[in-house]
This record gives sequence, C-alpha cells and structure tokens, in this order.
Amino acid sequence: MAIESCQSTNSKKIKIAAVDSSYIITGKITGLDSGWAYLYHDQSIPEIIDSAKIDSGFFVFKGKTNVPELYSFLLPMANGFKLSRFDFFVENGLLSISGTKDSINKAVVSGSSTQEEYKNFMAGRKSLDDEIQKLENLYRVVEAKKDKRLLDSLDKIIDLINRKRKDYVKEYVKQHPSSYVAAFQVCQNFSYNPDAAEMENIYSNFDSTIQHSYFGKKIKDLLEIAKKTAIGSQAPDFSLSDVNRKQVSLSSFKGKYILVDFWASWCGPCRRENPNLVEAFKKYHAKGFDILGVTIDENKDDWIKAIKSDKLTWTHVQDLKDTASRLYGVQGIPMSFLLDKEGKIVAKGLRGEELEKKLAELVK
Repeated sequence: MAIESCQSTNSKKIKIAAVDSSYIITGKITGLDSGWAYLYHDQSIPEIIDSAKIDSGFFVFKGKTNVPELYSFLLPMANGFKLSRFDFFVENGLLSISGTKDSINKAVVSGSSTQEEYKNFMAGRKSLDDEIQKLENLYRVVEAKKDKRLLDSLDKIIDLINRKRKDYVKEYVKQHPSSYVAAFQVCQNFSYNPDAAEMENIYSNFDSTIQHSYFGKKIKDLLEIAKKTAIGSQAPDFSLSDVNRKQVSLSSFKGKYILVDFWASWCGPCRRENPNLVEAFKKYHAKGFDILGVTIDENKDDWIKAIKSDKLTWTHVQDLKDTASRLYGVQGIPMSFLLDKEGKIVAKGLRGEELEKKLAELVK
C-alpha cells in the first residue's frame, strides 16, 4: 500500500470524500491539538485518501460506502515521514474514534457492527495469537544464539499453532458465510502458499454476496493462482534479467530438477534459509539439480552483495515488475517451487530438512 501521499498536510492535494455522505466519523485524539488526520480507502479503485483537520483534538470524516470496508486511519508524526495508523471496518452510519496520540493503534472505534464483530473474532483467537507472539519472541532469542536444532523445533511448533489459527478461521467461515470479517481473515491467513483444494472448500462456504465482495474476489484470485501452481501442474514460464542484464527463461532449465526460489536480500528468513540451499546445491547439482533465484529486491547492489556474501553460486534473476511473483501468486518470502525434469511442480514451500528429503527421493 503506497502511503507517500498521506504524508502531506496540504489539504488541496488530498481527495476529499463527497459532501452527500452516508457515514460520519467523529473522533478525539487526546494529546494532539492540531494537524491533520487521514482516512485511507485501500479497497477503492483508484485508492482514495480523505483528510480531516484536527481542532483541539477533534476531527470529522464524512463519506459513503455501499458495503462494510476496511479503512486505515493515519496520523503523520512530527518528522513528517513516520505514520501512526490502525485499520478498522467502516459502514454507513454514525461512527466514533477515541484514542491518544502516543498509542493510536489502541484507539477505540464504536458505531460499526462489522468492527465489533472483528473485535469479537480477535478476542476469540487471542490465546492462539498470544502463544504465537511468545514463540516468536523466544525464536529471536534462540536465533541470536544460533542454535539450529532448537530453531528447527520452534519452527515446527509455530507451524502447528499457525495451523490451529487457520482452522479457527475455517470454522468461523462455516458459521458466518455472510461475514466480511471472515473473508478478510481468509485473505490474511491463507495468502501464503495456498492449497487449491482447501481454498476451493473455503470459497464455496461463502454466500454470493461475500464471493462478489472485495475480499471475496481476492480469495477467488488466490484460488485460481493455487490451481495454476498446484502440485502436478506445468510450471508457468517466465523470462527475467540476470545480474548481467541477460534474459534468462525458466524453460531453459528443462531436463533438470530445479528449485525456483523467491527471496530478497532484506528478508531475514530468506537469508537464514540460504545455507540450506547452498548445501543442497553442493550435494545434488552434479546429479541434475539446479536453483533459479528470483529476487524481489529493487536495489541491485544489495542483491548482488547478498549473493556474494551468502555464496549463492547458482543463476539469479531480478523480478523488478513482480512478473514472476504475480504469475506464481507469491504473497510472502521465502517461497519456492520444486520442478521436475519436464517442468512440472512436484513440491512447494520446502525448507531445510524437507527440501533435503525431497531431493534425496527424486534426484538419484
């Protein structure tokens, strides 16, 4: 979500919502006497930013929405660059926001039944979310000590809790087939490496109103991509520039087992996974295994520096326009697709031991 335009305090540069509005949002931010507040409609096409002048902490937004939508409330900080924000569901009617300048993410929204549903959903899943947070905090401590065995164990536990969170969402969808909150949560929890059969089942549980909504269409898009990149499918071909600006196509690797690895120099989990890829490449390259690294880095120097630093001796290409990322529905990195000699997808999202086991099975 581009937010550069949100940083301006010049109201003439901001698109103001229509006067004949169907919702009114009044608010009070304690500790902020003046300035501007912004409301970002990122579900609108084109995206819209509304502005409201703050007077003694008070502000008013007016607008119109045909269905409940997820908006972002934004406050520019003193340096003019950093933004404080929180997301909430808006629907027609009288809504209010109450918060403090130093903890805007804890602001209270009232008047929106969909927002109330969202709060109840999050409260119901709080124990799982808290457990994940504790594990992630522990992960950072263990990571600093470079204890690989414990890190691997924590990864498995975190995956298990995340699976429970997904199951919570799936059950919520079954019980609330007309819920915008449920559709939003599906997008939040199932975007990374979606399974086609699972997504088909989830999508079919929604009623037609939700299926045709903003988040319903996003789920449908995820489903279609998942079908195209399902195990057994022919991998979509693409061609991108390598470090020397030479075009490299995925199809040129046909006849080998190849791992298409989406990553970036700034991605911590990607960099932690690189040693495993180095070992796999050393062990299986002579037997017909190769890797095609696809970076989403924008900075070429950082990309090349990471390649050299991590000793990644295979072919690398740069996906500046998200050509391959969109083609494969990559919503998070690291993400990989293992292809057989005919270019068919045989596995997805393999890391560490899982990749080693699969290669030992396939590459003889």
